[in-house]
Amino acid sequence: MTSSSSYSSSVSSAVDSIHTSLADLCAPHYHQSPFDLPRRFSGFANRLQLSLTHLTRATSSLDALPPSVHTAFKGIASDLAAALETLSFYRTKGKISVLINCLSLCDSLADRTVAISGWLALLDLAIQDLNLPDLRKKIADLSRDMKQAHFKVTEREERVHHTLQKEGRTTQSKTSKAVESAIIMDLARALGIDPENHDELSKQIRLLKNDVAGSNSVSERRILVSLERIVDNWAIRPNISAWKAGMEFEDDDVHISPFKNFLCPLTKEVMRYPVVLQSSQTYERTAINYWFERCLEDGRDPTCPVTGEVLGSLEMKPNIGLAGAIEEWVNRNVEILVKISVQHLSKEPPVVDCLEGVLDNVYNISEEYPSCRYKVRNAGVLVLIVKMLRNSSKSIGTNLRSKALMVLLSMAKDEESKNIMLQEGITRLAIHSLIGSSEKEKEYAVKLLLEFSSDKACCIKIATEKGALVLLSSMAGNLEHPGLSNLANKVLKQMEKVEDNVQYLAAAGRFEPLLTRLCEGSDDVKIEMAFMVGSMTLTNSSKEQIARQGAKILIQMLSKPEGRAASLQALYNLSGLDDNATILVDSAVLPTLTDVLFKNQDTSPELKELAASTMANIVSNPGHWELASADKEGHPMQSESFIYSLLRFLPLASPQCQISILHIIYGIASSPQASESVACHIKSGEGIKTILPFLEHPEVEHRIHAFKLTRLLSERYGQDIANELRLSTRLPLCRDKLLDHLSTDSERSDAACILANLSLSEDEVKTLLGVGFVKWMITTLKNQRQISNGRISRPASSMLEGLLGLLLHITRNLEPQTLVTFKEHSLITIFCEHLGYPSNPRVKQLAALGLKILSEYGRSLAAVESERPPPHGMCSYLVFMCGRSSEEPSTCPIHNAPCEEDSQLCLLKSNSIKPLVDLLTDSNTSVQIAAVEALSTLVIDTSSSFKRAVDELEQLGVIEAVISLFIEVRPGELQERTTWIIERILRVDNHRHSLNQSLVWALVEAFKHGNANTKRHAQDALTSLKQLSAVSGKSSYQTRAQR
Repeated sequence: MTSSSSYSSSVSSAVDSIHTSLADLCAPHYHQSPFDLPRRFSGFANRLQLSLTHLTRATSSLDALPPSVHTAFKGIASDLAAALETLSFYRTKGKISVLINCLSLCDSLADRTVAISGWLALLDLAIQDLNLPDLRKKIADLSRDMKQAHFKVTEREERVHHTLQKEGRTTQSKTSKAVESAIIMDLARALGIDPENHDELSKQIRLLKNDVAGSNSVSERRILVSLERIVDNWAIRPNISAWKAGMEFEDDDVHISPFKNFLCPLTKEVMRYPVVLQSSQTYERTAINYWFERCLEDGRDPTCPVTGEVLGSLEMKPNIGLAGAIEEWVNRNVEILVKISVQHLSKEPPVVDCLEGVLDNVYNISEEYPSCRYKVRNAGVLVLIVKMLRNSSKSIGTNLRSKALMVLLSMAKDEESKNIMLQEGITRLAIHSLIGSSEKEKEYAVKLLLEFSSDKACCIKIATEKGALVLLSSMAGNLEHPGLSNLANKVLKQMEKVEDNVQYLAAAGRFEPLLTRLCEGSDDVKIEMAFMVGSMTLTNSSKEQIARQGAKILIQMLSKPEGRAASLQALYNLSGLDDNATILVDSAVLPTLTDVLFKNQDTSPELKELAASTMANIVSNPGHWELASADKEGHPMQSESFIYSLLRFLPLASPQCQISILHIIYGIASSPQASESVACHIKSGEGIKTILPFLEHPEVEHRIHAFKLTRLLSERYGQDIANELRLSTRLPLCRDKLLDHLSTDSERSDAACILANLSLSEDEVKTLLGVGFVKWMITTLKNQRQISNGRISRPASSMLEGLLGLLLHITRNLEPQTLVTFKEHSLITIFCEHLGYPSNPRVKQLAALGLKILSEYGRSLAAVESERPPPHGMCSYLVFMCGRSSEEPSTCPIHNAPCEEDSQLCLLKSNSIKPLVDLLTDSNTSVQIAAVEALSTLVIDTSSSFKRAVDELEQLGVIEAVISLFIEVRPGELQERTTWIIERILRVDNHRHSLNQSLVWALVEAFKHGNANTKRHAQDALTSLKQLSAVSGKSSYQTRAQR
């Protein structure tokens, strides 16, 4: 019972649903819809409503009907509800939304119609037993009609649908104005409104915007944005300037407005090439072409935008009559415009407020009507614009300068106009604008230069303008503005094609044309390019660029006499960069230069000078040349044969070449890898005898290089140089040079170092380095100390080195009068101050050695006086040096004798120990050794008072510093000297250091790997620490003491 009641209820619900849906579908708004599909389906709904009403009236109860009728009712109810949902889209959404979705809506209605026709066929079969022939005929006819109904959107709606879908694609490019206008016309026809009814178009766009607000479709949002833009552009009415084809006039009376048929329906601008279509409508040729291309892209037949007519042919016939009328109108208006432009441009000074409009109008004439350019040219407008740029550039501002250049650029497409601009000097004005304050001004300036650079004569003119190539090269390298950089590069590429511009381009840093011709040109061209390289002032980066690309070619040119001069001059210029030495050496330049110097007898002295100077530049610094062959036989530059060749050639060479030869020898001898062997070759080849006469050469450059070379040799062969100077009675030469204030600082400093390195006898020291000279040296050292503020020049540093070396000469042969001078000028303080010299390790080394000598001398005097006790504890001689003794003299822990606080022979009293300890951490081993030697003088005495000296040194941090240094050093002289000090200290202070495992380990390593002296000292030290059993129970120093 319950099941039957539920079934009956569902049938009643289906029938009620059908009646409700049909009531809505038969409403007037569907009959009056602007779209055909809702109207057609609403008609079917009316017929269905009549048939079902007839059925319900003919039967007493729905339950009495067959089950198949019930099934048909349920199916019809479902499909009607779906159709009603589809049709509600037409009622609730805007027309544009319907057009966007028209195909899917059509398919949906078609599916529902076919489905309902099937249910009606079932209903027809189900009621065949009922005596209702009229009703069955109505249902059968309706079923047949709905089944055969072909729902289809109109061609116009389909075209608009495809157009809108194209606007919604992500790949859609920007639509042209002509296509936008055609889209609006098509859309307006599909909507049933006038294209000129902007209010109704805007209303439909607003409705679309409301529809899209509730949609998630990205495509629809893109369509909305595109249509909003298109409608806004379409709504813009052509203003007066548009009707005048972009021209402006002061007086509208003199202007003839265009007729409406002069304007293209798509662009709303005056047509230049009017054409007639099959539809008899006239359009601008380019505009209608754009529309035809869009139609093909959308896959639709081309149509006439105004009429919407599908065109059977795309033939476009020129509208000759209209074109003639437009041309006449343009010519008359251009003449008026040119006349007004001349009036404004002729005013002095120019009226800035009017200039922008004038320039815009002239530009429009040139661009829109090229055939009228002659009118502008003949009226003198170009001359006036150039004159304005020349005379009023600052007053008109960058914006007007940009517009003026833009006009000239457009007019430059006319050859006669280009010639007029060149005659008026436009290139110089354009170059000046390259440094303009706006990017637009620079852009039009460089574009103008690019336009002119197509002509060879113009290229040369641009290149000769001052600063033009530099500005263009700078702009080409400025990647912050890639557009300008690209344009500038194009200009430069054009200019590179002109042979006469090569040198100008190279001077501006653009070397590609020069290098291309150098590497690929004929012999004469290569020689010309090489001369250019040799005569130019080049930056370091330019030298490197040319050397990398052209060195091998230049070296090949040396083999031919006609190219030798140019090549040598270029190579000499390139060798001025230190980094190019490796490039030139790798290109095998040295053997060819050697041939020029020594083997090519027909080579002029000037070319030999260039070859020698180039080689001197290459060897100025240590580098790859040390491993390269200097000649074709494979001898290196430091070989005996090459050095002998230089020495033999030196006296025979020209004066300028002699300077370079001395420079070459000095460069080779300065090499850390070859200095010893080269010095030996110079000595064996009697080079000392050859070089020394140049110390007295009348030319400064000769003397400077000779002194440098002699100083280098004196470090190894001081005795030989001294002997040679004695033979020629030139021993005082270096001292006299040192005292000669007219000589260069380089000569004087090198002379001081040479004199310090010479092996002099005591008599020679007394003769050359007397008391007066000593006073001068000490005064000079003090003065240099006062004037040096951090950074010290090389000659000043060398002077310090030489003077300190000379003081060592004197301290080794002290005389009473010299001691007085030392006391008077505090020599030990001078040495101490130079221990911290920053830039020259040799100065610190000499200062430490000076303290060592003074300390040793002080100890020897103390030892002598201790054997002959003086009345006050010291001999009068030591008292004189250390100062007059006080009434209660204190005993010095180091000397075990009284020393005054300002003693000049005591490291402790002169506060020199701490600076010496600081030198133990110096990065230079020679400085460390000198400091250790000086500190060694403090632990020589091992008498009963030695424990007191060790305690004092412990307090001063000497012992800790020496031990730390000893632990870190490797086998060698420094290890030997530190081991000696440690062994001395451990004799009286072994308990304190016996637990220092690092010290013990270092002593064991020294005992294993050190030299003989180091091993002996390490053995004694380990014995003192009870880490090693001594022979016969005694240490080696005890054994030596007994002996």
